[in-house]
Amino acid sequence: MITRLRILIGLALGLLLGSGATQAQQQPQSEFDIEPLTPNSQLVLNLTNGFTTATGGVQVRYGGAVLTAERATVDPSSHEVDAEGNVRVQQGEQIWVGDRIRYNFNTHQIEARQFRSGQPPLFATGLGLRGELTNQVYFATNAVVTADDVAKPLLKLRATRIKIIPGKKIEAYNATLYAGEVPVFYFPYYTRSLETHANHFNFTPGDSSTYGAFVLGTYTWYWGDDFDGVIHADYRSKRGPGVGPDINYRLGSWGNGTLKYYYTHDQDPNIDQLGVPISEDRQRVWFSYEANPATNLAIKSMIRYQSDLAMVRDFFPAEYRKDSQPNSFLEVNKFWENFSVDTYVEPQLNTFLQTVERLPEIKLTGYRQQLGTSPLYYESVSSAGYYRQMYAVNSGIYGAPPGTNYGAGRADTFQQLFLPETFFGWLNVTPRVGGRLTYYSEATGPYASTNEQYRSVFNTGAEISFKASRVWPGIQSPALEVNGLRHIIEPSANYVFVPSPSAAPSQLPQFDTELPSLRLLPITYPDYNSIDSIDSQNVIRWGLHNKLQTKRGEQIANLVNWDVYTDWRLTPQPGQTTFADLYSDLTLRPRSWLSLESLLRYNPSSNQWRMSYTTLTIQPNSVWSWRFGHYYLRDDFGPPTATALGPGNNVLNSAIYYRLNEDWGFRMSHYYNLQTGKFQEQAYSIYHDLRSWTAAISFLARDNTTGSVDYGVAFTFSLKAYPRFGLGADTGGPYSLLGG
Repeated sequence: MITRLRILIGLALGLLLGSGATQAQQQPQSEFDIEPLTPNSQLVLNLTNGFTTATGGVQVRYGGAVLTAERATVDPSSHEVDAEGNVRVQQGEQIWVGDRIRYNFNTHQIEARQFRSGQPPLFATGLGLRGELTNQVYFATNAVVTADDVAKPLLKLRATRIKIIPGKKIEAYNATLYAGEVPVFYFPYYTRSLETHANHFNFTPGDSSTYGAFVLGTYTWYWGDDFDGVIHADYRSKRGPGVGPDINYRLGSWGNGTLKYYYTHDQDPNIDQLGVPISEDRQRVWFSYEANPATNLAIKSMIRYQSDLAMVRDFFPAEYRKDSQPNSFLEVNKFWENFSVDTYVEPQLNTFLQTVERLPEIKLTGYRQQLGTSPLYYESVSSAGYYRQMYAVNSGIYGAPPGTNYGAGRADTFQQLFLPETFFGWLNVTPRVGGRLTYYSEATGPYASTNEQYRSVFNTGAEISFKASRVWPGIQSPALEVNGLRHIIEPSANYVFVPSPSAAPSQLPQFDTELPSLRLLPITYPDYNSIDSIDSQNVIRWGLHNKLQTKRGEQIANLVNWDVYTDWRLTPQPGQTTFADLYSDLTLRPRSWLSLESLLRYNPSSNQWRMSYTTLTIQPNSVWSWRFGHYYLRDDFGPPTATALGPGNNVLNSAIYYRLNEDWGFRMSHYYNLQTGKFQEQAYSIYHDLRSWTAAISFLARDNTTGSVDYGVAFTFSLKAYPRFGLGADTGGPYSLLGG
């Protein structure tokens, strides 16, 4: 019984045929690999002609191609194999199957009386297969072409002759389209691309209480490797038509990016969130650009213009939820080993969005680096620019009425020294000292109120931390997938002292200021980058990091990953308490398919939970999964109003996916508002696999709090090879299926 045999054909011929040795050296055969597939396989080498005959199952490999068959004869001199019985040939992504196939591994010539071939998204079967030697073009007669990946396809194309160019296209002559066994349409000539990027149409019909009956049409096109895009042609019965192209470009060293334009003549524009009437002619422009024209040089730009505040919200809700106040900018970065220079320009393109214009800002950053051979480390950040605070037009909700814009020049430099030390081999202590000097020009504008100012800031402090761990290799638990345990604990304390600056924030124009945040803001410089809000500090940030790890498979997995931290304000600012809120960030993974994540924020002064975000994810297999979460945020209207979070929230959310069988699947998601006792959003989708096509019907109900509930239904139908939406798009952004 032979278990495995690697035959070096060239060596055998050299030993047996003498004069053939030179030929074998010129074309080594060491890549030819003949392997038996079963214990009963037999390989016989003919010493006269060098042929190898295999029976009982064999696999032949050469030059990246693989052939398997029940019986085969291998001619090493011509690289040709004559195979019989369940023959399968794979060359790249193309697969050929037949009862008897003659295949040349060198020229890729193939001959077969009957065959089946496939390279998604198309499959073919037929008679009389032959292949040309030079350009790898294959011809077959009495053939059937289909996109169904099943034995008995529903939709198929019967042709008297087909031409296959692997990886490129397939052509059919004298072809008839069949639905089952019923002829539907006749094509004298039909061609279909086999390339990944093939031009195609997609349509999403539906109905929504906001848009009425609608059809979202797209034509996806590809122009080589450099350009591709989508042309949108939409119609909404209540709102009117909408059109526009999306163009993606890839120009090598000249950069990559996207240009999007969309226009709609809105028959029912109504008013925006601020009560401002909206014009019927609505449009938006999106332009992105990224390039690396030289080593360590990066260019990035974004232009996002919209005709009104509600344009993106109304017609691109998925995009709106990700970024409700988009900005436009141009950024150029040059990097060296220890320094970088950044030039940043940001204008106000949308006058209804508050913007801090930077015209421009130039920043020099010195990364933390050792000073020669000394134990000291140094870092710095210096910037200069002209800034304008541009409030939104027709809006008083941003803290100032229209016309109160102001601008000023600012030059800022920050320098800091560190002295990292380790004591006793485990205690890390890093004291630091730094200083900042900032120049402000006299502010200009109708309501400008600050004069030319110089501000100096001194800062010092130290960070102390250590890490300890213990291992219990004998702890085992199949129920929790535990194979040994390791506990890591890392306490830390970071002290920051900043005496009162030479100029208070109220004396300075405000451009880079503190913004509302769900998390604790940084306390050390330069991470704290609200330059114009800098004030005195005397605070210690306490932190405790715990990890409980085990080994799952060949990887280290975190069973528990828990961070707890808070600030002790030794000298509180007006409106601050001695202790900041207590934060807890926890991740539990008791099983590889089960995880719990929790983010908590607790106010010890009022004994109140200010925030809670908890998510449970269960994904035991590919059949079903469930994600359940709860988000709670307490109302925050207190001082300082600039950083108050505003109205709170209390929402339960759930997303369930279940695959009923190979052909059907179901997904639903819910957002339930505990404050109002209503479902804020509900989405349901039913999927059906139509072999070469996929279909889904989606339902959405969304309560906008004000006005009536928005109901919608949409039907998507597309080729598997070119889906309109990615997997789960109906859950991640179900509104994208319903008119946006």
